[in-house]
Amino acid sequence: MTHYIAFLKKEILESIRTYKLLIMLIVFVLIGVMNPFTAKLTPHIIKTLIPEGNSISIPEATALDSWAQFFKNIAQMGLIVTILVFSGILVTELSKGTLINMLTKGLSRKAVILSKFTFMTLIWTLSVTISFIITWAYTVYLFPGDRTNNLLFSVFCLWLFGLFLLSLLMFSSTVTNTNYGSLIIVGVTVVIGMLLNIIPSFQKYNPISLSTRNMELLTNTLNPTFLYSSIGVTVIIIIVLMTLSILIFRKKEIQ
Repeated sequence: MTHYIAFLKKEILESIRTYKLLIMLIVFVLIGVMNPFTAKLTPHIIKTLIPEGNSISIPEATALDSWAQFFKNIAQMGLIVTILVFSGILVTELSKGTLINMLTKGLSRKAVILSKFTFMTLIWTLSVTISFIITWAYTVYLFPGDRTNNLLFSVFCLWLFGLFLLSLLMFSSTVTNTNYGSLIIVGVTVVIGMLLNIIPSFQKYNPISLSTRNMELLTNTLNPTFLYSSIGVTVIIIIVLMTLSILIFRKKEIQ
């Protein structure tokens, strides 16, 4: 436990020194601000682009449009930035040899994996929370009176999907020796998951559904119980990936 806490502190301090924490916070704050304003301004921008004399009915923006921007931007830009920022979480230290001294002095390899995953989870959770609060505040201000359904549950599903990707990144970092290798494994896995999601019977168990069915939850066209199986499968996969990461890293030869 002492090794775990000490290494976690080291990860946090290093993220401040290398600006990783700052990059994550800036990106997610910008996303949080951008979501409601993009939703509010889009209809007005479209109206200015319509040639004079033409009349096209453009519906007014609502809170749902703001949250649609939130889930789209977090699931795409937010997750891509997160994976890129953490892509060298283990591989970089192994390639530079900075871990060797600590491991030879008795640092537990299990503590290394768990503290790095905890660190990524903390930063991901903080970033999503900040972006959510900013989007929520501006959405309430710009679209007063508009109501949404299952908002917190929908955000939880997207957060859990991000956790799944981080555990996959941790696992891929233990089986490859380059940043590119770990990124390719994550990318290929996501593509396979998206292809499998085309099969209707598989959607109920696919982690991908946690990042693609969010707006259906908000509009009440999807019952939250539909995603319970997907949540269960995702949690099991995260546990399996982390267990495999620890086992593989324990036997990994470090030079």
